[in-house]
Amino acid sequence: MKEKIEKLNAVLTSIKSIFVGKDEIIDLMGICLVGRENLFMLGPPGTAKSAMVRELANHLQGKSFEYLLTRFTEPNELFGPFDIRKLKEGDLVTNTEGMLPEATLVFLDELLNANSAILNSLLTVLNERLFRRGKESRKLPALMMVGASNHLPEDEALQALFDRFLIRVHCDNVETGLLKDVLGAGWKLEQQNLGEKPTITAEEVSEIQSLLPMVDLSAVQETYIDLVVKLRNSGIKVSDRRAVKLQRLIASSALLCGRVKAIVSDLWVLRYIWDTDEQREIIAGIVNGVIESYGKTEEKKHPQAEKNPLPDADEIYKEVSEMDERWADENTTGSERTIMKDRLRHLNGRIEWIKNKERREYVRKPINALWEKILKRT
Repeated sequence: MKEKIEKLNAVLTSIKSIFVGKDEIIDLMGICLVGRENLFMLGPPGTAKSAMVRELANHLQGKSFEYLLTRFTEPNELFGPFDIRKLKEGDLVTNTEGMLPEATLVFLDELLNANSAILNSLLTVLNERLFRRGKESRKLPALMMVGASNHLPEDEALQALFDRFLIRVHCDNVETGLLKDVLGAGWKLEQQNLGEKPTITAEEVSEIQSLLPMVDLSAVQETYIDLVVKLRNSGIKVSDRRAVKLQRLIASSALLCGRVKAIVSDLWVLRYIWDTDEQREIIAGIVNGVIESYGKTEEKKHPQAEKNPLPDADEIYKEVSEMDERWADENTTGSERTIMKDRLRHLNGRIEWIKNKERREYVRKPINALWEKILKRT
């Protein structure tokens, strides 16, 4: 089994060499693939969301299905039409050849364009890996399903669809400093000069997935419970169902590191359970704090566990200055002021992560000054 895990890691490394600055997303693809969970990517067009999934499909020896959803997408476009021959005999049977029910890797672009006609079917597919249509019911072979959108859900029906994606990650344009490397990798891809690609079969991935129950989570159970409680106390919704399912991803992190025993740093996957952009830093701060406290001396950590992005003092200073101007504006509503106070509390906690004392105090002064204005008003 070690050989199969090494093959999967080789596949992920190969994809990283093509998509510069996307290691975080590619590692999460690997985690969700092993954990057989769904991944949601949020980002504008042109940020390689589709391309990364296609490249994974190229390395994965199995059937893939990709579709761009619109408000008018019909069930036949995803699941296939009724079989005419069977229909003549009075049977309603779907011809699923080349469609979603036969795919081992599924990518649904612009997922949140889903309409009511396909919504219930998609919910069952995503949550239970089952295709139901009339009297038909079949288990799906999908190893992982990926959804993408350039916006978050705005109505309750789509929120239910979004909730079926356990892990959420931002997919943005890379930093300016990496642009040269991106151009080089992109041109190399155009030339199709990448040499022989490492591959792994769908069956081999299924075998890795079957190892998940063998991973020992006992060493991190108390810390995990404590982390879930901290997240809930911070206003982050972590349902019992989600808490149970996240254990699969913690175990996936351990397996991809060649371990059958989870360690605290495997809890890094919880950074990506946000529902809104505002929650991202709050969750990351809490998760990173736990890893920093309990997982410092651990060995064989997942590469993403080591990544603990510190807050940018200049960015925080700029944001607080803008908030100061909005607070002074008489047109600012009461609800907007409430949101600003919550955000200011969060930023006040974030500055403790700034290691340089002078930079920390540089940001603390405008935050304290704004709090004085807020207290005077209230």
